[in-house]
Amino acid sequence: MPFGEIVCGSPGSGKSTYCYGKHQLFNALQRPIHIVNLDPANDNIPYPCSIDISELITLQEVMDEHGLGPNGGVLYCMEYLEQNFDWLEARLGELGKEEDEENKSGDVYVLFDLPGQVELSTNHESMKRIVDLLQSKCGFRLAAVHLCDAHYVTDAAKYISVLLLSLRTMLQLELPHINVLSKIDLLGNYGDLDFNLDFYAEVQDLSYLENSLSTSTSPRYQALNLAIISLIEDYNLVGFETLAVEDKSSMLHLTHAIDRATGYVFVPRPSKTSSKNPQPEGTIDESHKPLSAQPNEYSLFSSAAGPLKNTLESALSNSAGTKYAGVKDTYDIRDVQERWLDAKDAWDAYEKREWRKEGEMIRDEVARTRTTESEKPNNSG
Repeated sequence: MPFGEIVCGSPGSGKSTYCYGKHQLFNALQRPIHIVNLDPANDNIPYPCSIDISELITLQEVMDEHGLGPNGGVLYCMEYLEQNFDWLEARLGELGKEEDEENKSGDVYVLFDLPGQVELSTNHESMKRIVDLLQSKCGFRLAAVHLCDAHYVTDAAKYISVLLLSLRTMLQLELPHINVLSKIDLLGNYGDLDFNLDFYAEVQDLSYLENSLSTSTSPRYQALNLAIISLIEDYNLVGFETLAVEDKSSMLHLTHAIDRATGYVFVPRPSKTSSKNPQPEGTIDESHKPLSAQPNEYSLFSSAAGPLKNTLESALSNSAGTKYAGVKDTYDIRDVQERWLDAKDAWDAYEKREWRKEGEMIRDEVARTRTTESEKPNNSG
């Protein structure tokens, strides 16, 4: 069964950067992944693209032929893709065949990188129908990953607008939904927050924002502000994960959350007989034993079940002086606040020390290997 993510969000929220980071992470984990670019205006694609909508239609062609602007041209391209969905279905089928030749399962994992026009995921029906076709005709199990720039939480009015946008997207797409505050590692550049990060990520009592909204908007909008806050709290659907795309712990945590939403469990193909991904020399082969007796070598990747683990926990427990050191082995937004807001400089220094230690260990291992190889002829003599 194919799985995938609908990656959506406003322009500049980091959709393409997220797709590229996910591609690098999955390659490191030896998890299969393909990326489909559905943005006809994206001329500089940073990631390896398996399917590109520009092979079907380009934004410039639409603008020249129909006299449309960039926004109208993108909407036309999505409507054209809906009418020619057979093209996308055939290309996705080719990906399945390629995957079947490699791991005999036919399962694929696909990221669909959407354009930045938010109306595509909030009120334009073509994208919703394309998503429905991906599920009904292609059999995909999808989750929507909605990226929002984290700096919006620094302003009450912008934060409320992001909540409304996220809520509308959830109601429109009708998919398992993960809202993400992206670029969380840059949030400290915008000054101190009025509240702790958990207030914004967990969407706690929004009535505390009334004073901030009153100072940033006209007093005549006070009743409107209260009505919008009441609407968001009545639905009680929106919450946020956080993402620093260059941080492995952050990417792993978000990957686990998405796997839980889709029910995806990665079981890699046996690598002992694979020339593409061989096991390191000296690995003990226990594949001949019954499955119940074989070691679970890939439990890290089976992330759809169980609680979300705290990927910072081991570092926290070993880092003296941190106020959340070793508190528990479950993910906590307070750890994110400490890492990127409260003690960012200390954590950056800690990571540099760990990278230096890792480099020294690799250097020493290489030196020992060379020494051992140079001593072999002497021992034989």
